[in-house]
Amino acid sequence: MASTYVLVTAARNEQAYIERTIQSVIQQTILPSRWVIVSDASTDRTDEIVRQYAAEHSFMEFVRLESGSRRNFACQVYGQDAGAERVQDLAYEFIGMLDADITIAPDYYEKVLEKFACNPKLGIGGGVLFDSRGGRWIRQKVNVSLNVSGPVQMFRRRCYEEIGGYIPLERGGQDAIAEVMARMHGWEVRSFNDLRVLHHKATGACCGSAVVRRFHFGIRDYSYGSHPLFEAAKCLGRAVTEQPYVLGSLFRLSGYFCALLSREPKRVPSDVIQYLRREQLQRLYGVLSRGN
Repeated sequence: MASTYVLVTAARNEQAYIERTIQSVIQQTILPSRWVIVSDASTDRTDEIVRQYAAEHSFMEFVRLESGSRRNFACQVYGQDAGAERVQDLAYEFIGMLDADITIAPDYYEKVLEKFACNPKLGIGGGVLFDSRGGRWIRQKVNVSLNVSGPVQMFRRRCYEEIGGYIPLERGGQDAIAEVMARMHGWEVRSFNDLRVLHHKATGACCGSAVVRRFHFGIRDYSYGSHPLFEAAKCLGRAVTEQPYVLGSLFRLSGYFCALLSREPKRVPSDVIQYLRREQLQRLYGVLSRGN
């Protein structure tokens, strides 16, 4: 008997992409037992598109939230929480978060479930994202042994409930912190190179140009507790491997230290930050040791 899973999608004004995402899911070889799509006060045709498909597919459920005027990354978590609440009384083994601008192969979730079945310690798993940039598909930089991109994070239910889901972070990074908390609870986190995911909007596209996005990424990294030495090393390493070369890293590092100097508040529990920084320093030490 196949493992059971549910999906949650939080969407706002995704009329350009969400129909392709829906088509990807309804063509899966193993369908979710429930897919809750939460519209966060969308003002375009998102609601209309989802309602149309939900009327035709009994496993789909549409929920609309009316939120305030202030927009930030925490709003996505509120939408995901609303979706997770709708499935909490169902019997399922896995809960997947799926962004509304994603397309996947028909056997994607079948293969994800196989990965979980092969490793009882796997708490968060998923494919590797390829961002759409200028007509090309660019692979996201991710440490496959530590990270799963937020748009496709699949949780073992026990792992999700142990960490309490996502922390609503205004600057973003809730997916990275969920991974840290999962490892704190003894779970493994892993992406799989053989599972390709197409992401039709570049990560952070809502923040503006590429250099502006990098600046905001730096602020985000500080706000969830990233260690300054690790941040500097990461920016140095990406200066010649990630566009915009050099400039992107300078802006990211500038954002981090601007947040540090302005005492940007941290929204992550101190024990999680301590664990994160310990992991980061261990990784940094490992890289330096291999270089000697």
